[in-house]
Amino acid sequence: MSGEASARQVPVAASRRSPLVARLDRSAGAVFILPAVLVILAFSIFPLLASLYVSMTRLSFSEGGIHLTYVGFGNYAKLLVGIDRTHFLGVTVPLTPLTAVVLLVIYGGFAFLLVRYLRGPGRTVAGFVGRLVTAVIAGALVWLVVDTVMTSGRPGTIVVTLIYVGVDVSAQYLLALGLALLVVQRLPGRRFFRVVFLLPMMITPVGVAYLFRMLTDTSKGPLYPLWAHFGLTDVSWVTNPWGARLAVMIGDVWQWTPFIFIVLLASIESLPIELNEAAVVDGANRWQMFWAITFPQILPATSTVVLIRLIEAFKIVDLPNVLTNGGPGTATESLTLHAYTIWRALDIGGSAAVAYMLLIVVTFVGISYVNLFRRRVTAMA
Repeated sequence: MSGEASARQVPVAASRRSPLVARLDRSAGAVFILPAVLVILAFSIFPLLASLYVSMTRLSFSEGGIHLTYVGFGNYAKLLVGIDRTHFLGVTVPLTPLTAVVLLVIYGGFAFLLVRYLRGPGRTVAGFVGRLVTAVIAGALVWLVVDTVMTSGRPGTIVVTLIYVGVDVSAQYLLALGLALLVVQRLPGRRFFRVVFLLPMMITPVGVAYLFRMLTDTSKGPLYPLWAHFGLTDVSWVTNPWGARLAVMIGDVWQWTPFIFIVLLASIESLPIELNEAAVVDGANRWQMFWAITFPQILPATSTVVLIRLIEAFKIVDLPNVLTNGGPGTATESLTLHAYTIWRALDIGGSAAVAYMLLIVVTFVGISYVNLFRRRVTAMA
């Protein structure tokens, strides 16, 4: 009898403990993840909110220290419509017939994409509104770039940054893809060049900037005999706006092409060879094999690495700072360098406002890229 009573008491005790054990199991995940959440809040979210407040203040010196005066969106208004408008947005001029045609073609492309989405099967009100807002913001940025670059106007730091991002990332991807396809071929010395192609990525950005500063010095640099042979000793890269921008872009392309190269190389080498062998049997040439087999299979890696480089390219600061000091004038000054420059002038609030404008632009470009491009190519793959 005592054995039967104890057997009945065990399930009762277990049933009493089960709610407590269940609650502990449910809260265990929260307990384990709490330290990581606190670290993120302390080192990411809090500085973000603090800098947002700083961007709405103006620094002034007072007896015994400094004082931050709340000015609302005054620092942002100064960048968009105030005294820093030409520095941030640039100098705009009336459109020419050529620029008007270019804008009409681009805006027509935006309208075509919106109409195609409305006629598609998966259309929603939220999706259309999101795409419409994206088209309006992208249209404003396109107008700013066209009106300051293709006319007699002067690009501001936001346009210069967009030029850096567009040209650099495109050139880096095309070069990296070509090098990756070349290295996977059975060519003599391919292992040696795999290592050589990675060397620029191992140099710090400041070191790359000083390296290109020496290379572009036509008066006493290491390439002086070459410049002298072609009669270019009196030519200076940094006195011409586009020459200075080109020097910065070449340095950035040289440094960061290896990053995309190594990702694409790993993706290409992991592809199964059976598909290519079957395509060869069917009589496909190299271009057909690349376009129909290789490229679709590396699209997931392509979309990811391009997104990473887009975000990183917006933060370019070392090359324009060391190589050209943002000059001539502000011709090569990026948004990050713009924020750093006015921070050194103790305009703390204005510097934080520029940094937040950069954050807004990067977020817009990143979300637009993911929604309009990366999902499609991932689905195609």
